[in-house]
Amino acid sequence: MFFEYPRLLWLLAVPVLLAALYVYREIAGKRPHMRVSASAAWLAGGKTVLSYLRHIPFILRTAALVLMVIAIARPRSTTKMDKVDTEGIDIVFAMDVSTSMLARDFNPDRISAAKDIAIQFISQRPYDRMGIVVFAGESYTQCPLTTDRATLINLMKGIETGLIDDGTAIGNGLATAVARIKDSDAVSRVVILLTDGVNNSGEITPRSAADIAKTYGIRVYTIGVGANGTAPYPVMTPWGVQMQQVEVEIDEPLLKEIASVTGGRYFRATDNTKLAEIYSEINRMEKARTTVDSFPLYHEMFLPFGIAALACLLLELIVRLLMRRLP
Repeated sequence: MFFEYPRLLWLLAVPVLLAALYVYREIAGKRPHMRVSASAAWLAGGKTVLSYLRHIPFILRTAALVLMVIAIARPRSTTKMDKVDTEGIDIVFAMDVSTSMLARDFNPDRISAAKDIAIQFISQRPYDRMGIVVFAGESYTQCPLTTDRATLINLMKGIETGLIDDGTAIGNGLATAVARIKDSDAVSRVVILLTDGVNNSGEITPRSAADIAKTYGIRVYTIGVGANGTAPYPVMTPWGVQMQQVEVEIDEPLLKEIASVTGGRYFRATDNTKLAEIYSEINRMEKARTTVDSFPLYHEMFLPFGIAALACLLLELIVRLLMRRLP
C-alpha cells in the first residue's frame, strides 16, 4: 500500500497535539473541587464506570480524525499486470472422422486419441486463433477460427464418427480448411491435416486442394494415423462386437506431397506417444512472436478508512448518550 498524497499525512500531527493537550489537562490542569471535612469516605468509594467512560469519546474522536487524514491521503495498492501482444498464428485442424478412425491400435481408439492430444495442443497455445474442420465422405466446419478456448475444446470433444456419410474425402477436408483460413490476416496460417486412410470420395482432389493452399500461402502439416501392418477394428457380428485385424492403408506419398507443396511436413503416428510427440514438434516449429508490456493496476483503499472513521464518530455519539443516562 502507498499514498497518492503522502504530504497530507503531516496532518496526523494535529491529533497527536490534541492528545498531548488532553493528557496535560488531565494531569496538570485545574479540576473541579469542593471542600469536605474528611476524604476517607470519598477514597473508599473507588472509581465509578463514568470515570472510565469519560475518556472514551475523546479517544474515538481522535481515532476518527486519524482515519480521516489517512483516507484523504488516498491510500492505494498496486498489482503488476502484463499485456501480451502477439504476431498471431491461425491454425485449423482438419480431422478425419471416417469409421476407420475407430480402430484400436491407439488407446482407446484413433479418434479419441487424436481429440485428446489435439486438446493438449490447444491448451499450450493460448494466443492463437484456432478452428476445426472434420471430414469423412463430406466435410464441414465444426468450429470457425476463435480464441475462445473453452468453446473450442468442447467442440473438439464433441467430434464423433458416423455423423456424416462414410468415406475419406481428403481433398474436401483440406479445401474446407483452406476456405476457413484464407482470408485471415495472421502472420502465419497453418492447417494440420490428420487422416488414417486413402482419398476415395469428394469433389476436390487432394492435389488441387494443396495447390489452393499454396496459392494463399498456407502451410499444411499432414499426419498419417495408424500402426504398421494391421490394426484391431471393432466389427458387429451376430454374436456382438468382435475385434478383427484389418490392414492399415495410408496414402503416405499423397500426404508427403501435400506437405511438400505447401511448405509443411509429413508425420507418421503409430501410437499415442508418437502422436503426442508430433504435436509437440509442430508446437515448437510454429511459435508466435510475443512482446510483453508491464503496467500497474491500481486499487483504491480509502473507503475502509472512511467507513472506520464514520464508525468511530457514531460510537462516540452512543457513548455520550450512555454517559448522560448513568447516575
